Amino acid sequence: MSSSTPDALLGPADIRELAAALGVRPTKQRGQNFVIDANTVRRIVRTAEVRPDDVVVEVGPGLGSLTLALLEVAERVTAVEIDDVLAGALPATVAARMPGRAERFALVHSDALQVRELPGPAPTALVANLPYNVAVPVLLHMLDMFPSIERTLVMVQSEVADRLAAAPGSKVYGVPSVKANWYADVRRAGAIGRNVFWPAPNVDSGLVSLVRRAEPVKTAASKAEVFAVVDAAFAQRRKTLRAALAGWAGSAAAAESALVAAGVSPQARGESLTVEDFARIAEAAAPRAAQQPTAAARRAASRTEESE
Repeated sequence: MSSSTPDALLGPADIRELAAALGVRPTKQRGQNFVIDANTVRRIVRTAEVRPDDVVVEVGPGLGSLTLALLEVAERVTAVEIDDVLAGALPATVAARMPGRAERFALVHSDALQVRELPGPAPTALVANLPYNVAVPVLLHMLDMFPSIERTLVMVQSEVADRLAAAPGSKVYGVPSVKANWYADVRRAGAIGRNVFWPAPNVDSGLVSLVRRAEPVKTAASKAEVFAVVDAAFAQRRKTLRAALAGWAGSAAAAESALVAAGVSPQARGESLTVEDFARIAEAAAPRAAQQPTAAARRAASRTEESE
């Protein structure tokens, strides 16, 4: 069967037959909802702007609906699957339905959050129907581990899509919004109804497009330092930054000092700041952090002096 044959993709009957043959019952624990509509997966591939020279990594391929649609277009597809049964069956599904493209497919049987390398050429795109319960951690991990990924399109719970794509000032702007923006320009790219899944989820889904920044955020602070500020700011999002960052900085006065040095009002709240603002705060605090050891560091130094 050629890659252009419509029957190569999986329909509702195909999905149920495959699941029955494998004894697969989708589990809420792993957020499994299989796409059963060929038009939907082709739409995802089009929206992702997958090109013939792309090396695509897919997370959570399930029974292979999106995998097959990606193989119709991309140069190569590497799928990362944690489920033992699904991982064992997918290569055979690809070989049976797209034998002409089977050599362009690779499977990594692993938890995506543990993946640090992939076989073959470096991925240029990430396209995935991400399990709802781990969508944001997986997305951020993959963007961090594989800087060669230029374009990403993920299908996630609609609420998560809104958070990822939110702009400063929005009520749903928060940690996922800022951290995703560290890596990429993020936007909502469409909505997906519930009836294209089996089983149908209790929530709607959304598509999120992420295009890797042409230039990284300009800062002398590390990603870990910037993300620490972000986490602290939103841990108590109703408080002013002077109060919310007190624990992170060591005191409210130290937080205010860092904020003023960064050109940010101590009375502002995290939801009003851009990723660049958070980077300036982290950078402003870095010199003082180097000069003022933490209590743990002071205790460690004291123990060392006593033993000498």
